[in-house]
Amino acid sequence: MKAMAPLAERMRPHTLDELVGQEHLVGKGSILRTAIESGKIPSMILWGPPGTGKTTLANIIAHQLQLPFINLSAISSGVKEVRDAIATAQRAGGAILFIDEIHRFNKSQQDALLGAVEKGTITLIGATTENPSFEVNSALLSRCQVYVLKALEDEDLVKLLQQALEKDDQLKEKKIELKETEALLTISGGDARKLLNLLELVVDTLTTGKGSNGKHGITNEKVMAIAQQRIAIYDKSGEQHYDIISAFIKSMRGSDPNGAIYWLARMIEGGEDVKFIARRMVIFASEDIGNANPNALLLANASFEAVNKIGYPEARIILAQCATYLASSHKSNASYMAINEALDQVRREGDLPVPLHIRNAPTGLMKKLGYGKNYKYAHDYEGNFTEQEFLPEEIKGTTFYDPGHTPREEELRKFLRSRWGNKYGY
Repeated sequence: MKAMAPLAERMRPHTLDELVGQEHLVGKGSILRTAIESGKIPSMILWGPPGTGKTTLANIIAHQLQLPFINLSAISSGVKEVRDAIATAQRAGGAILFIDEIHRFNKSQQDALLGAVEKGTITLIGATTENPSFEVNSALLSRCQVYVLKALEDEDLVKLLQQALEKDDQLKEKKIELKETEALLTISGGDARKLLNLLELVVDTLTTGKGSNGKHGITNEKVMAIAQQRIAIYDKSGEQHYDIISAFIKSMRGSDPNGAIYWLARMIEGGEDVKFIARRMVIFASEDIGNANPNALLLANASFEAVNKIGYPEARIILAQCATYLASSHKSNASYMAINEALDQVRREGDLPVPLHIRNAPTGLMKKLGYGKNYKYAHDYEGNFTEQEFLPEEIKGTTFYDPGHTPREEELRKFLRSRWGNKYGY
């Protein structure tokens, strides 16, 4: 059976030491590793991108603790399956219940887990690619620890490729040389499972048929050619979901409402969670449109609220209205770039002191120390503005927000220039 399994399954690690990446969770002395080695783990939610090791980590925990492992998928399981799993755990005297894509469980399905988690009948391990604060109800979330898995670095992914070629019984018999890796990494999008299954597809294609004898070099050109011809074959994990949401976002970013509506239809027809689509549009409205059209965020947020109340099939109309509006709006990532620049500055410079004149001064002592001294209350001045410094001395004059060149943002730029002159380069 193992020989028939996909490469990603054949290469699945069985111990913490074999797991690639996630050092912050499973490295020597880390919090989760310490809990696992002590034999006492809490119920938990593993949150991270696809293909980062959530299912693998759950399997390793069950193996290490020598507990029965019950695996459910939230896509195909309901309350009945949850209750059956709990009954199985009761008979076994305890078990790990792993629920993949737990964010797809509705409230009643999640509530069915509460009693068993509280009593310790099951140790719940939920896996999700979505923020559990939004997708897991508060009662269940309060009974779980949340561990965040990070996207794998390129060096981790290359290590997985090399291990597969060296250790997999089927691949190591074939004469394969890994000459280039960029295409493999790009197409798989950081997903280790996709990466390994794509590698297997490439190797099988190169070593099958005429001229397949001899040594074969894997190059970017060969990978791209094979993937374009047989892209549906290597997507064995069924996670085309992530490719389609990417196409949807990129269509809106590229101001193509036709592309956006097509990929939206693909998601709706595939039964995609209405909240997943709506939430992505809320994010998009700020990240890719921002102040070029502030109404975009209002409409996206209103759409999110509306589709939650209405559900399918009528929600498709609201989603379509929002998607076409966002695609047809002026685009700007100025706000997105501004917060990233500011965060980089904070990480480089650390906690710079707040200038005294804009500090809060609730006590007499603070006033004596100069807190709030010489602060100018903007509304006391003509036009509700007077120039003063709001940044720490060490970085004064630094520009983080640079409005784009859409009509709306040109108005903002003109306003800021009227206030600050050349100080910020507006």
